[in-house]
Amino acid sequence: MASPYPYPPLAERELKNTICLFDVDGTLTPARRDVSPEMLDLLARLRQKCAIGFVGGSDLAKQQEQLVPSQDVNVTTLFDFCFSENGLTAFKEGAPLASTSFIQWLGEEPYKELVRFVLHYLADLDLPVKRGTFVEFRNGMVNISPIGRNASNQERLDFLAYDNVHGVRKAFVEKLRERFAHLGLTFSIGGQISFDVFPKGWDKTYCLQHLENEARKPGGVQYTTIHFFGDKTMVGGNDYEIYSDPRTIGHSVTGPDDTIAELKALFGL
Repeated sequence: MASPYPYPPLAERELKNTICLFDVDGTLTPARRDVSPEMLDLLARLRQKCAIGFVGGSDLAKQQEQLVPSQDVNVTTLFDFCFSENGLTAFKEGAPLASTSFIQWLGEEPYKELVRFVLHYLADLDLPVKRGTFVEFRNGMVNISPIGRNASNQERLDFLAYDNVHGVRKAFVEKLRERFAHLGLTFSIGGQISFDVFPKGWDKTYCLQHLENEARKPGGVQYTTIHFFGDKTMVGGNDYEIYSDPRTIGHSVTGPDDTIAELKALFGL
């Protein structure tokens, strides 16, 4: 599946040592909604100048759904770097990079202990509504949703408003941190309805090691300027670590329209 836009090779871009990395939900798209034509056009023009990539907690299939208006195009052709599950699944120019497994790192017995605790906690949790898919196992992490990932868009918005008042996810995360402190896990709230669980250091900064590794290869490009755009940049948010990392220039945005405005101002697009 060929990219619909012709781009200069990475080493020949106007700003060849610059890369822009983007969170997906709330940054490139409204949460769990599709990308706009205006955003895709802006990213295509930005890609003429510098490298671009996304880094999201979801798996590649969900990012394919959100970021590709026509499903006959592969999302890995629309970005130079694609970092799904924080970079545990990664692509450069459409080719897969080395991946890592959460379950191999943690082990089956500790994982079962974690899931048992989560399901018992959820069973006793009283919410206005509950749907389905409360625990979603991914290659590089586990995603936990008190309301369930099968919630409709309106139910997601309603839960977010409820959570902002009652701190459902915050209280859940505090219990898990206390109970499983010995496992070396990070619990990171993101999006509208869920939070991610992954080993410490496997937050979104994980993707930066791919850039460093690729720079060391023959013909590789060293990115001395790494812009990151995200909406969950507060402490405890799933963009915080990469937003505040000294290797990046962090941009906190309020949504896709804000991302567009920032890019136009920064790059004269």
